[in-house]
Amino acid sequence: MVKSNIKKIFNCDKNKLWNIISDNNNYSWRTDLSKIEIIDDTHFIEYSKNNYPTYFTITNKEKLKLYEFDIENTNIKGKWIGKFKDLEDGSVEIDFTEEIETNNFIMKLLAKPYLKSMQKRYVKDLERELGKR
Repeated sequence: MVKSNIKKIFNCDKNKLWNIISDNNNYSWRTDLSKIEIIDDTHFIEYSKNNYPTYFTITNKEKLKLYEFDIENTNIKGKWIGKFKDLEDGSVEIDFTEEIETNNFIMKLLAKPYLKSMQKRYVKDLERELGKR
């Protein structure tokens, strides 16, 4: 299993941060996606810029605390865990961990750097979106 983690502190309203991250209807801030298709309350599909689908199943969603889902596409299978922590100074720490498995040897070699780059891109997109709102 390949695991990647990213943490970032945001000095913003926690509700605003949560709403951006958990609202799959508003994904235009994500530079890695062409669209998100919402199936029901717990299932959605993210499509990359080249329309490659990844399927998500929300397994735990505690507002302002925890957001977890299973992830699957033709190359990977795994889970994503997002934790939100209030800090004493009023800021919020996000702690996002992604764990995936792949059966392809080449994908195993490239998975960790790929996950790290995707996490950095996500946080950069999130910072930009927070600056707009």
